[in-house]
Amino acid sequence: MKLGIVCHPTYGGSGVVASELGLALSEKGHQVHFVSHELPFRVPAAHPDVRFHKVDVTSYPLFQYPPYTLALASKLFELSAHEGLEVLHVHYAVPHASAAYLCRQMLGKGGPRIVTTLHGTDITLIGIDNSFYEITRFSIEQSDRVTAVSDYLARETQSHFRLEQEIDVVPNFIDSRTFHPGHRTAERRLAYAAPGEHLIGHLSNFRSVKRVPDVIRTFALVQRELPSRLLMIGSGAELEPARQLAGELGVGDRVNFLGPVLNVAEVLAQLDLFLLPSEYESFGLAALEAMACGVPVVCSKAGGLPEVVEEDVSGLLCAVGDYQCMAKSVIALLQDGERHQRLREGAHRSAVGRFPRDRVVAMYEKIYQELLES
Repeated sequence: MKLGIVCHPTYGGSGVVASELGLALSEKGHQVHFVSHELPFRVPAAHPDVRFHKVDVTSYPLFQYPPYTLALASKLFELSAHEGLEVLHVHYAVPHASAAYLCRQMLGKGGPRIVTTLHGTDITLIGIDNSFYEITRFSIEQSDRVTAVSDYLARETQSHFRLEQEIDVVPNFIDSRTFHPGHRTAERRLAYAAPGEHLIGHLSNFRSVKRVPDVIRTFALVQRELPSRLLMIGSGAELEPARQLAGELGVGDRVNFLGPVLNVAEVLAQLDLFLLPSEYESFGLAALEAMACGVPVVCSKAGGLPEVVEEDVSGLLCAVGDYQCMAKSVIALLQDGERHQRLREGAHRSAVGRFPRDRVVAMYEKIYQELLES
């Protein structure tokens, strides 16, 4: 099949999933074209089996904001016409599904089928804004198939937009060849923590919805009881406030802000525990990646996270904002070596058993094939 994958290139779950999916599809012999305004974060710059098409947006004095949706629609039209794309798989309803619809209208009959995957923010933040509600609803309805990454997100979407069409739940997935406990070595771990110190981590795009200050507050309470270090992986608007809060709470010298990391699996595998206190997660890909590396997760009971992290099997859950509960959970788990080891094993087993790459990629292939045969 000839597939176009449209996604945000930034350090976030939707871009990561879209990138990993495209690479997996190319391994299975499909022709894959990535389309975005920058090379997606996890797509190698010189990958032999995929092609990247950059969307250039020219700034004119007439426009206060660059018209990215229109530029994307034009690029998709050009690519579909020249390459004969059969399916456009767009990640996020706005602006990507909107641009795919415009592309198909320009092509007329015989244009590519549109699959829209919803990842969360496009529904829970952008989609419910009055400025975008109707265009989001329209873009979803004009898609040939719609998928959501969790049962929770599928229900929320149908409720918010009063949709009658079916939404397929296709979860995020993990590539166990990349994310596994085997990366953990004493030598690598010493780069981040001394012997006898616990190593805790957080990975996100540092948006406010991730409640990054709660990571720092939780760690500060843990550090009072147990000698520990904290790794903060990623970048975003909340990074500097988090750094400042760590200093105010007296743990600045115990927190290592790594920024975006390419070899993230190798870093995650060194952790003893992963923190994710998000206000909302449609799925929680970072939690899944940590689990696959054999790292238990302490997270908030929000959105789709309970579908990923099983209580006392692969991690522990607390109410949103209750960082004291999170700290108590972390301390209790790290002090109980037998239980901690059980959750380590449970986290890895759950990740690779419930969310394997090949099974999920096959679900998307089935959707594409059904569309092309209909």
